[in-house]
Amino acid sequence: MNKKRVLVGSPVYQKPEILDAFLNSLKNLNRNNIDIDYMFVDDNKDEKSSKLLEEFKREESKVIIMLGTEQGVYLCNEESHYWDDNLMLKVANYKNSIIDYAIENNYDYLFFVDSDLILHPDLIEHLKVANKDIVSEIFWSQWHKDRPLEPNVWLFDEYDLVPKRLGENLSEKEMELREIEFLNKLRIPGLYEVGGLGACTLISRAALVEGVNFKPIKNLTIHGEDRFFCIRAAVLGLDLFVDTHYPAYHIYREEDLEGVKDYVNVCEVDCNFVRKHKENGNKITLSMIVKNEEGRYLRQMLNSLKEHIDEAVIIDDASSDNTVNMCKEILKGIPLHIIQNEKSMFGNEINLRKKQWDETIKTNPDWILNLDADEILEESFWNNAQKLINDQNYDFYCFRLYDMWNATDYREDKYWNSHSVYRPFLMRYQPDFKYTWKETSQHCGRFPINTFFFSKATSKFRVKHLGWATQEDRIEKFKRYELLDPNAIYGIKEQYDSIMDTNPNLIKWEAGETR
Repeated sequence: MNKKRVLVGSPVYQKPEILDAFLNSLKNLNRNNIDIDYMFVDDNKDEKSSKLLEEFKREESKVIIMLGTEQGVYLCNEESHYWDDNLMLKVANYKNSIIDYAIENNYDYLFFVDSDLILHPDLIEHLKVANKDIVSEIFWSQWHKDRPLEPNVWLFDEYDLVPKRLGENLSEKEMELREIEFLNKLRIPGLYEVGGLGACTLISRAALVEGVNFKPIKNLTIHGEDRFFCIRAAVLGLDLFVDTHYPAYHIYREEDLEGVKDYVNVCEVDCNFVRKHKENGNKITLSMIVKNEEGRYLRQMLNSLKEHIDEAVIIDDASSDNTVNMCKEILKGIPLHIIQNEKSMFGNEINLRKKQWDETIKTNPDWILNLDADEILEESFWNNAQKLINDQNYDFYCFRLYDMWNATDYREDKYWNSHSVYRPFLMRYQPDFKYTWKETSQHCGRFPINTFFFSKATSKFRVKHLGWATQEDRIEKFKRYELLDPNAIYGIKEQYDSIMDTNPNLIKWEAGETR
């Protein structure tokens, strides 16, 4: 069977360091089932960047370079990128020229990609299998320094991320919740219909011949050539999709170059990794860190688990109370591995988490349930646990964590909304995978960072976090953050300061609630 022909197209106005990383990424694209040619519009003002394009070669691939001839300067700095209408029209013309070339030379697909992206080697072959006329791969960017990471896709208009029906009136609170749900969905590997996309998009020949392009639409004041493309596609009856299995890496600022090596390393591991799973008989190993938990929530937490887990690995971080004996007492009859630190390691959390991980995988676990001693998983989860861990489609389950501010209420406001995000707590262990960590002394995560390529699912079951539930708890944590992270390098200063708020917004915990 003849391989499908793909033209990778990109207008390029780029700094040499970023462009070099981008071109290396393109050179590493797998083409086991496709043939790839490349077409660039050289719009660079920096001779080093033009030379990089000129020197780009790949065996068995054609490389076409068009010289940019239009005026306009693209302004970008470490704060943001700035576009005006002339620049947008220039890029639209360049992209339409690439479309014309792809049609005239009978390519089966055109893959548009911005020159500040790094791609997973399997990306184009994966997008082709989706069998959609127009599909983008997701990437996440901090478009402005004061904003969180946001995606390259949207639902309505210029950049509306709120799912809604035509004419539906929503409160500010409902809009916020729906946007959070939409963004959370995009973090789960899958294929989702969207209303707008760009920058990393595979387009079929059928869509190109049908007439999709980047020309401005005269009777719309909406800004951006990608918007014109998406509106034309919708009018032509072509649906738009985003894939989230192989997120691209965006070098939006020069400081983002630091993350390229880690991303590339993760991709290399992922490409060579053969996933393994057991169809039945999977066991759950509890992995946790404890320190001076005797008078807190440890007994309640372990009693909620002891009938359901198969093994436990516990790192005692230099407790001076009866914590270790309590663990032995409650988990009697369960294979238990307790490792006692002579000195506390919490001041450098990354080393403590690595030790927890290393001791846990020594037991050759099937699934690792990673909970802290003040976290309690909803009891109703265990009625479904065996079905979930024997499901061959997923290697990670993510849950919502609710910060309880007393025995009956959780906190919800600008800085306390952890329950709006699904976090990983339960992971299938893959012994042949090369795991790597986020190397920060605090807030390094409870699992290795390069597990984001694993297939994930969200769970409707919730986790109660009791660590903030008393005034004493809050005072203790506030003092801890003042000591370990006084300049809020690893966290958010405003959140640290808000710990001691005297009148926080609290919501009653309802059994069975899944909102």
